[in-house]
Order: sequence, then structure tokens, then C-alpha cells
Amino acid sequence: MTVVPDDHLMTLICDSCGDTVTGASCVLPDAEVVWTLVSEHGWSGSPFAVGPHRCPHCSLQPASGGGHVPCDDHGPGGILGIDHLDDATVVTATGDIDLGSGDTLRAALRHAADMGGHIVVDLARVHVIDSTGLGLLVRAHREARERDATLCLAAPSRFVRTVLHTMRLDAVFPVFDSRDEALARLASGTPLVAANSVVD
Repeated sequence: MTVVPDDHLMTLICDSCGDTVTGASCVLPDAEVVWTLVSEHGWSGSPFAVGPHRCPHCSLQPASGGGHVPCDDHGPGGILGIDHLDDATVVTATGDIDLGSGDTLRAALRHAADMGGHIVVDLARVHVIDSTGLGLLVRAHREARERDATLCLAAPSRFVRTVLHTMRLDAVFPVFDSRDEALARLASGTPLVAANSVVD
């Protein structure tokens, strides 16, 4: 475990060089979720306490022996594509969805809404989401509902699912394991249910 809790503080330990940094406990009321501590100090790696994590210096270094760096270095968020299909518009996001990438996601969701019909947000390439990203998804969900459409999420990571559950948003969005599953359910015309009613 590379994040060590101590009262109201947490110590983050770099898995490469052993450097440490201490900060206040994370805002999210889930002991495993530490992405706020990781991002506040410019570190990279897993949003979960078990790591791995790398300090800013080690994040810039290649992995020893030319192998794979043992963590996900989450880059800036963006939109890989917007696909207009018969039953829905699919917005494929990538990277972190946060304050820095909010404008891009907002524009993509607006474009998808303008096309009419349902919206599937493909999160397979999204590692981290913050309150800005959650706010955009909630707003887009409400707007879709107002026009008798559905906004659903496809392939969210364990971290995104944890955030949705922690923020009690798992009762808001229909969540599917893949883009194809979401599109198949929308095409079938069967009523969609929120994520906490879906068997993962």
C-alpha cells in the first residue's frame, strides 16, 4: 500500500524512489480513493490507495530496462470522437475529466444533444473524473430527460464507479459494461435502469 493514513493526514510514497509527501485526508469519504492527494501534489499513478504512485520527478523518467511504467500516467482529458448512430450519439472521452478538460466535454455533450436522441458517454479510456466532470454529466442527463431521451455511461473504470457511488449518483445514470451493450439496450427499446440496479 503506497498511501499510509494517520489520523487526518495521509502519506503518499513514491513506488520508484521512496520519496514521500504528506497531506490532508482526501475529500471523498472512501478510504481507498486518494486521487485528490495524488493530483494536488502533481504525482501520477492510480487514484486508489494501493497504488502504484510516482512522484513528479519519477513520473518524467522512463521505466528501468525500457519496460512499461508500472502505473497509468493520466494525461489531459479530451474527446476521441462523436459517432452519430441510428439510436444514439456516442461521445468517446479519454484521459482525465476535470476542470482542464471540462470545456471539451461540455461542447461534445452539447453537440450530441443537438443531434437529438439518446446519448452514450463511452468512458473506457477515462481514468479519473472530478466534480466538474460529474456536474457536466448530471446536467446533460437532466437535459436529455427533458427531451425524453436517456444519457447512459459505458465502461466506466472502477474509480469512476466508486465516485458515482460515493456521490450517490449511481442511482442517476444507467451504466453498462461496454459501448456495444449500451447501444444494444437502447436499440431494444426496453426501459433503462440506474447503475445500482444493474448487475455488473
